[in-house]
This record gives sequence, structure tokens and C-alpha cells, in this order.
Amino acid sequence: MFAIVRTGGKQYRVAAGDKIAVEKLAGEAGDTVTLGDVLLAGEGDSVADASKVSVSAEIIAQAKSEKVVVFKKRRRHNYRRKAGHRQQMTLLRITDVGEGKAAAKKAPAKKAAAPKAETEAKAAPAKKAPAKKAAPKAAAAEKKPAAKKAPAKKAPAKKAAPKADTK
Repeated sequence: MFAIVRTGGKQYRVAAGDKIAVEKLAGEAGDTVTLGDVLLAGEGDSVADASKVSVSAEIIAQAKSEKVVVFKKRRRHNYRRKAGHRQQMTLLRITDVGEGKAAAKKAPAKKAAAPKAETEAKAAPAKKAPAKKAAPKAAAAEKKPAAKKAPAKKAPAKKAAPKADTK
């Protein structure tokens, strides 16, 4: 069975036993990760429902890809800048492309999400009470606006001295 998965903004065609290099994923070597964004799944020429398929992979290593040289030059200005960059990546070994595991993992996630929503709802009223205490302070500050300074008066323009008549 094969699957098309999206991770790190790229798409990969994977099957059990494949090794792929993807953008950096959190985890140590030996950890197991689940690639959840399955776009397409199939067996040979037939296509299966991608929502029911899950892809499991084991992290082989965290590594850096090949160096990319960035060279900037402006001719006739003696301007040269050379820099390098090595993108971090994760090497994965696809352990399983199968059906049913994604559905089993999603159901407990929904149950866990419901109690979290209830605890957040209980925590929200507790947070509102301190907010009410803080509101009068803001209202007191609004009642006392800062005194406005009168605009500075400009000195009257000086007039030129009268010219002496020479007759």
C-alpha cells in the first residue's frame, strides 16, 4: 500500500519500508511519529479513502542537508558577500501505511478535547473576576484626563528699522 503525505510544505509518495528526508520534525532518533496529513492512499491502481489511512514513521536521525552557497556581487563596486546555509532535516523510515489506526487515534483525541473544553470553561469565569477588579482602575484613570498644556505663544515678528532718508 502507498500513500501521498504532506509535511514541511512538500508532498511525498511513501510505502512501508521507504526512507525519506523531510523538513525538521520534533523528536529524537528512535522516536515514532505519525504523518497525519494523508492526501491520497492506494494499492496498485485502486485508490483508498485517505481519511482512514495513517502513516507511521520512525526517526532515523536529525541531520543537515547539503550546503547552499549564497554569493552576492555588484560589479565595479568591489562588493562581494559569501554566505552559506545548511537546512535542518529529519530522516524517516516509514514503518506502516495502514487503515484503521487513524480512526482509532482520532476517537480518544475527541474524548480528551471535551474535558479540556470543560476545564477551560471553568477557568474562564475565574479569569473574569480579576478583570472586573482591574476595570475600575482603568475607569479612574479615564476620569482624570491629563491636563492639556496651552500652546506656546510665538513672539511677534520683529519689524525692520525705519530707513533713514538721505536727501
